Amino acid sequence: MRVAVNGRAMEAHQAATVHDLLRRMTAAGLDVSLTPTLASWFREGNWPVLQDRDPAAQGIDLCIGLGGDGTLLDTVGWVGRSDVPVLGINLGRLGFLANVRLEEVDQALAALGQRRYTLQERSMVEVIGQEAALGPANFALNEVSVHKRDTSSMIAVHVHLGTTYLNTYWADGLIIATPTGSTAYSLSCGGPVLHPTSDALVITPISAHNLNVRPFVVPDRFTVELQVEARADKCLLNLDTRSVSIDGDSRLSIRKAPFTLKMVELEGQDFLHTLRKSSTGAWTCARG
Repeated sequence: MRVAVNGRAMEAHQAATVHDLLRRMTAAGLDVSLTPTLASWFREGNWPVLQDRDPAAQGIDLCIGLGGDGTLLDTVGWVGRSDVPVLGINLGRLGFLANVRLEEVDQALAALGQRRYTLQERSMVEVIGQEAALGPANFALNEVSVHKRDTSSMIAVHVHLGTTYLNTYWADGLIIATPTGSTAYSLSCGGPVLHPTSDALVITPISAHNLNVRPFVVPDRFTVELQVEARADKCLLNLDTRSVSIDGDSRLSIRKAPFTLKMVELEGQDFLHTLRKSSTGAWTCARG
């Protein structure tokens, strides 16, 4: 199995842990290479670098993210539309996406080598109407949000479901979350938890100034149309871990993407198992 390993720049003391993980992957029979981001961190630290590889061009079978949920979201962005499955190994606390802990790595690698896993398709969303700002990276696994900049005044977001008017939100911002993203930013703003295979989106205001608005779950067959009105010249458009500046009077459409993310699901590592483990501690906000 040809595996690409992705990660962010980390503290120097973590290099030994990463080297050990790569050694264990190779010992498990995986053909391992590094993504450019992780390879760059290795070079900066003068550590030996494995080959870096593009998933679509080289036929990668799997991409592993080393880190937390933020790293896993970066990995999703790197994989893009290539249909390469992803798996997250958590180097810190429990995550909803990167849910393989260090003490579980050997069992997970053995399962990968023996093909003892399933692929769960996770729906994604894409943004239409901001091509100049986003380019081809117009998709997100967790959520799309619009947000006021810095300390500027709140913004108004007029929302339509298709051609039908829904509401105007006076708030610091607005989140359109997928079922996967329901345990992330949306949750921290009071949104509900959805099972990741649900056919739905969650519309969640951020610090709303309307006393009567609440998070709203809608079928994902709807295109969510946003008209943003900000007093400032610019506001922020966020897609998972990526953020761009857009005009304060922008229009954009958010819809279910025509492709999915294939998440590796190991034995005993399904969403409900992760949810039960998290219930004994703090929820993880899978953003960065």
